[in-house]
Amino acid sequence: MPLSTRGLSPLFLATNALIWISSVIVMGIVSYWFSTNMHQPDSIIYIEVISVLTTVFFLGAYFLGAFLHFLHLFNLIFSYLWLVAVVFTATMFTHSRNALAHTVEAFSFIAFFALFFNVLYSWHLGYRGERVHGTTHHRGARV
Repeated sequence: MPLSTRGLSPLFLATNALIWISSVIVMGIVSYWFSTNMHQPDSIIYIEVISVLTTVFFLGAYFLGAFLHFLHLFNLIFSYLWLVAVVFTATMFTHSRNALAHTVEAFSFIAFFALFFNVLYSWHLGYRGERVHGTTHHRGARV
């Protein structure tokens, strides 16, 4: 499923939709927590900021399909940010008895895993040997 010049491959569309839906769910739950208690730890604020940024910027990721290097950088940056969010949620919510906390932990992991898959897939597409490295001159051909 290669990237076309018109947009993202169906695999990228599916994983980007999964990332966007996961970040919207995380954003909604964490925003609910902020509405009930404004004094949240810094790690919760980080998770909220990352989920809001992902929700906003991944709408633009659908237009980056023709620019593979930008898409790879975009996925690489956000996968690192979501990895930190997964670590924060795992340390805070693993032993919690709150179902919303486990939901935030699960959807943070889903967003990270889909982003990590996007990084591997875009790296594979970019470095599989189809790039042109320069001009090739054949022996005896006039240039």
